[in-house]
Amino acid sequence: MAKLSLIVPVFNEQDTVNLFYDAIEEEHKNFADYELEYWFIDDGSSDNTMDVVEKLIEKDNHVHTVSFSRNFGKESALYAGLEHATGEYVAVMDVDLQDPPSMLPEMLAGVSSGEWDAVGARRTSREGEPVIRSWFSNLFYKLINSMSDTHIVEGARDFRVMSRQMVDAILSMQEYNRFSKGIFSWVGFKQKYLDYKNQDRVAGKTSWSFWGLFRYSIEGFIDFSRAPLLLVSVLGSIAFVLALIGALVVFIRAILYPDTSVFGWPSMVVIILALGGVQLLSIGIVGRYISNIYLEVKKRPIYVAKKVK
Repeated sequence: MAKLSLIVPVFNEQDTVNLFYDAIEEEHKNFADYELEYWFIDDGSSDNTMDVVEKLIEKDNHVHTVSFSRNFGKESALYAGLEHATGEYVAVMDVDLQDPPSMLPEMLAGVSSGEWDAVGARRTSREGEPVIRSWFSNLFYKLINSMSDTHIVEGARDFRVMSRQMVDAILSMQEYNRFSKGIFSWVGFKQKYLDYKNQDRVAGKTSWSFWGLFRYSIEGFIDFSRAPLLLVSVLGSIAFVLALIGALVVFIRAILYPDTSVFGWPSMVVIILALGGVQLLSIGIVGRYISNIYLEVKKRPIYVAKKVK
């Protein structure tokens, strides 16, 4: 019997774990010819999430967990799950049931048939989300796809079923700074996306704040695009050309009107501030790339496990 490993990152999700498990067990009837393996990856929860998971482990020997020593982030949790999954097929899902379990049979059928190496889910609507978050999300996909050679499907979720070959390819990318949506696309293989409408959480509160999503999007730009560095070069070139033109104007005016008194200091202050802003922006962008290099060369582990069951 082929096995499907289900990777479920959890962080302070004590109210949703049992609801998720019951929903998956109910849906499992529709692909009962596959053995099901659960991997709940606890990302340093501070509530009773691990107590709930350990009760499931006592109840069902197909349930396993990796518990981190602290919060390392969802990207680290995904990597840990992929690393421990033993199934021929591997699925990634959120525990809040915003990823509909009813899509699993069709996803699994697409991959197990050999027609696709991965079948994922693409959200086509964002009903229930704040308007400003939806607007920034749409802007992110437009910008990164215009700047990066790696195409990221708009609205794509981490929710997907993958073949063992694709999972092994992802695990070979042991970079510390991880952006899974980009990694899933970068490794290639034959991938397909199924559309669905936005689902609300069944319980609890999301741990993703607007600032957290913004930082995550910046990570995506840095990891999969060199366009920001090109922008720095362009801004520097423009500033240099404008400076040459300005110097030429001053030189010609000094020759033609030698008695002209000094004036225009407010505009000069504005120009200095503008150029200073461009320089700081450029240093910040370059510094972000350098900081990623700094983290990579230290070769720290992507996560530290406190407990594996």
